[in-house]
Amino acid sequence: MGIREFPGGAPRGKSIAIGMRRSPDVSPRRLSDISPQLRQLKYLVVDEAIKEDLKWSRSVEDLTSGPAGLTSIEERILRITGYYGYQPWSASCKREERPRDSPGPAEAQAPAGAEAGGRASRRCWTCSRAQLKKIFWGVAVVLCVCSSWAGSTQLAKLTFRRFDAPFTLTWFATNWNFLFFPLYYAGHVCKSAEKQSVKQRYRECCRFFGDNGLTLKVFFTKAAPFGVLWTLTNYLYLHAIKKINTTDVSVLFCCNKAFVFLLSWIVLRDRFMGVRIVAAILAIAGIVMMTYADGFHSHSVIGIALVVGSASMSALYKVLFKLLLGSAKFGEAALFLSILGVFNILFITCIPVILYFTKVEYWSSFGDIPWGNLCGFSVLLLTFNIVLNFGIAVTYPTLMSLGIVLSVPVNAVVDHYTSQIVFNGVRIIAIIIIGLGFLLLLLPEEWDVWLIKLLTRLKVRKKEEPAEGGADLGSGPQSKSRRARPSFAR
Repeated sequence: MGIREFPGGAPRGKSIAIGMRRSPDVSPRRLSDISPQLRQLKYLVVDEAIKEDLKWSRSVEDLTSGPAGLTSIEERILRITGYYGYQPWSASCKREERPRDSPGPAEAQAPAGAEAGGRASRRCWTCSRAQLKKIFWGVAVVLCVCSSWAGSTQLAKLTFRRFDAPFTLTWFATNWNFLFFPLYYAGHVCKSAEKQSVKQRYRECCRFFGDNGLTLKVFFTKAAPFGVLWTLTNYLYLHAIKKINTTDVSVLFCCNKAFVFLLSWIVLRDRFMGVRIVAAILAIAGIVMMTYADGFHSHSVIGIALVVGSASMSALYKVLFKLLLGSAKFGEAALFLSILGVFNILFITCIPVILYFTKVEYWSSFGDIPWGNLCGFSVLLLTFNIVLNFGIAVTYPTLMSLGIVLSVPVNAVVDHYTSQIVFNGVRIIAIIIIGLGFLLLLLPEEWDVWLIKLLTRLKVRKKEEPAEGGADLGSGPQSKSRRARPSFAR
């Protein structure tokens, strides 16, 4: 038997590792301490004749059986040299746990790099799949928000041709808010692993109002004001649809985002952002230009004032909610919206009755009411609010907000074919200015930092590309000669 050596004085492959337990009273030993040549035991070459003659020898059997055989030789050497505290059973256990072929230092880098690259690629693939899934859901949510908001606006316009009662329509649609919590609980039962009873879930969600839950005092101080704001927002919006076209109504309502920023800056002391101030100025300029588009007629001015009032009530609702109640979870938000429906049924029902008997909103008989239009409008509005409140669970909030501004061109196309709207230059510029202001308000707070980082990376890449090209041209022949050297050495 002989030991084969390779160029460079070091064997190819991994140096032999031995699994053993060290006794605490004896200083640890290595095979290198016993003999330097034992590092090359893996490369022992046995003659075929010797194998045939000694085929019953355990040493040769162990030797020819791969890494397990090599380790059994190591066990015999350690017994001969008298390594105290050596326990063969621990070595065999460790031997079974070790991989069959472990690369040496030079060869270990490639598999390790490949494994790290595989993990990174798997992680990137997982991240990309998650992001693609979120973007896919985002597109679905945008389409749902856009279609439900534009559909409810157009259906309300159609309903007023036969049923001229905007407050009654508001009251009827708000009653459907009662379905929020039952629908949430149905989703909780279908999806959640830990299912709770309705009473348990209700009590857990009631903690949103404080330690005492939903008391009568909390109902009138924290729920009733939001019920009034909700009713005013929807009533002013629907009443404006009677006065002006749906395109102007939908684009002017987009100004509520600018009003939310201004109120948050004043009331909540939110961070000042110059770009959002610009967006608010654009929104105000768009409102003025929209008023000028129809020549300051009283009919259009009243309609524009009603929409701006609706947008202001919506902004006040959002800012006060954040000030008094903070942020709500899905179950808490569903319960709160259901409470608004209950408040509407208990305390707002009297107003449509009064308007009916005073003939402010009067209809001859209940058979003349277009129940299909009323129910369709209520379903679309309920869908819009459900997606807007719970869509954040599957996608980004910015994508959901895009659905509102995308409803403007949808309403414009419908108005172009169903009404006598005139899209003059002033109206188009006003729509573009308000839409641009809305999009500026969607920018995150750290948008300027991200923009600077992006520009810096682009500059660095442009500088690196020509440098890498020159380096590749200059070092091409040298790298080829370096790669050829190992083959000549062999």
